[in-house]
Amino acid sequence: MFELSLLQWLIVILSAVFIGFMKTGVSSLGILVVTILMYVFPAKESVGILLPLLIIGDIFAVIYYRKSVVWKYLVSLIPWVLIGIIIGFFVLDQVNSDQLKPIIGGLVLALIILQVSRERLGERFNQLLPKSLSFTLLMGVLAGFTTMIGNAAGGVMAVYLLVKGLPKREFVGTGAWFFLFVNLIKVPFYISLGLITFDSISFNLWLVPTIIVGAFIGIKVLPLIPQKTFQVLILAFAAIGALRLLFV
Repeated sequence: MFELSLLQWLIVILSAVFIGFMKTGVSSLGILVVTILMYVFPAKESVGILLPLLIIGDIFAVIYYRKSVVWKYLVSLIPWVLIGIIIGFFVLDQVNSDQLKPIIGGLVLALIILQVSRERLGERFNQLLPKSLSFTLLMGVLAGFTTMIGNAAGGVMAVYLLVKGLPKREFVGTGAWFFLFVNLIKVPFYISLGLITFDSISFNLWLVPTIIVGAFIGIKVLPLIPQKTFQVLILAFAAIGALRLLFV
């Protein structure tokens, strides 16, 4: 078991609640979770601790949205995602925690810019993007790389699924199946890199109830929260975290 201070435990528990919450609809929270966990653990170690927590949230989301999935958009993406995962694996194998921080910080900032651009331009954003094989290839490789290097592919997948024009429920359900599939693929890679260990799994198990609580909160509370205000706050906090990763 990891030795953490009271403040660190509160941060970890809050992160676990956020994971459950984001898996039931608020995907932008993933950017925040990635950054705040690095205040508790070294960058590489935090990536390994986060993955099993995400898988628990993915399982819950898949059960809840099990019938709301558009398989053709996943099948066409997966081969390119696997290429991105392999590239990310070799990068993770070569860098240490200090080197990984600015990489993830830069990726997070790029995803925030992507998210803000999407929200400001609205439907025009989707129209500006191609719907060709090259677009699917680019999104797939980018999603695979970002999810492997820092569990931070939520923004990439949001753009990809929005361009496909999916309704809200199918959007969430298709994303849930995608992340469950991809995160399970990443497990043996993370084990081989020493990022998932017996100790980290034991630590993860303590947080399972918190993730489930967060998921139920997301289902019940999400409709009551003004989405735009919530997104602005999350992106602002994530940007601060990303800048700290880049420059501290």
